[in-house]
Amino acid sequence: MTFVLDGFDLDAFVAATLAEDLGPGGDITSEAVIPADARFRGVMDSRDPIVVAGLPIAEAFFRALDPNVAIERLVEEGERVPAGTDLLRLTGRGRAMLTAERSALNTIQHLSGIATLTRAYVDAIAGTGAILLDTRKTIPGLRRLEKYATKVGGAENHRMGLWDAAMIKDNHVAVADGVAEAVRRAAAAGIARIIVEVDRIDQIAPALAAGATHLLLDNMAPEILREAVGLVAGRVPTEASGGVTLDTIRAKAETGVTFISVGRITQSAPAADIGLDFDTL
Repeated sequence: MTFVLDGFDLDAFVAATLAEDLGPGGDITSEAVIPADARFRGVMDSRDPIVVAGLPIAEAFFRALDPNVAIERLVEEGERVPAGTDLLRLTGRGRAMLTAERSALNTIQHLSGIATLTRAYVDAIAGTGAILLDTRKTIPGLRRLEKYATKVGGAENHRMGLWDAAMIKDNHVAVADGVAEAVRRAAAAGIARIIVEVDRIDQIAPALAAGATHLLLDNMAPEILREAVGLVAGRVPTEASGGVTLDTIRAKAETGVTFISVGRITQSAPAADIGLDFDTL
């Protein structure tokens, strides 16, 4: 099945990543050491318990260098697997498989790390009704992939960039001389989705009166969040944000907020320990 992700060009990503690795001279080690007609078989496996993300992208690296490579996918994308689980079996040209190995592993390690950490946060708020959101705290150039990985882990995507929703933050408020005026300007510009960051209870009423469609409740303790949710009274979605950790997220979720956004799931996720071992045929 072809991997399709809105706004992401898989072929271009694979080509650019391989070009970065190959540089002007190619894989000089494999070309010197591995016979041109050598064929390998390999097994990619996880050394950690993980939520798997990035298998079709990893596969694309091998197919780009050996269109005839045989790949058997042993688990499903998004599956939670224990340490020691085999993920892929591959058979193909030895040089091509060695050349593609690092790019494929880097990608699946990074994306599975994000999906695994995301799932931990989702599990931590299970049963509260709150929904986990990702943020724009992503590595430049990898936002679509990283946000894909958070969805695989069970989160929902927040805005993709600066273009698909207004988000009025403290600097916008300062320049506009107040929350209400900043929101009024966004509404006058015809923007449909107006997310407003508030860090004080007294900002809620003017933000709503001016036309906010979503309130981001920034760095509020659970008791203040509960008060804020009560004041909003379901008129717009509410989002807890700022300094959320696995230790604090449950208490915030139990205040009744609609969403909780967590930058850590993309910004601080450790790479999953995934390896690939080959032998010759």
